Amino acid sequence: MNMSCLRCPLLRPDPGHRDRLIEIRDNLLARIDGARREGWLGEVDGLQISLDGARQKLAQIDQFNEHRTSVNLGLPTFPEIAGRTSSRETQT
Repeated sequence: MNMSCLRCPLLRPDPGHRDRLIEIRDNLLARIDGARREGWLGEVDGLQISLDGARQKLAQIDQFNEHRTSVNLGLPTFPEIAGRTSSRETQT
C-alpha cells in the first residue's frame, strides 16, 4: 500500500494488510515529528493528510472486522438430508 492509496477514499483496504497499515501509521508519526523539528511545515501538512488516511483505513478495517460474522440460514447439511427417502418411494 502506498501513500496515494491511503489518500483515496474509494479504495477499500484489505483486512490482511492491517499490520502493514500500522507500520505505515507509525512511520508517518515519526516523519511528522522529524519534519516539525526541521521546520518543514509543508511536509508536515502532506504527511498529516497521509496519516489521516492511514487512520481512516485502519478504522474501516476495524469496523469491517466488528461486523463480520457468519449467519446461520437454517439450511440442512448434507448428512442431514442424505439418508432421507422421498414419500413417493415409501408408498410403492
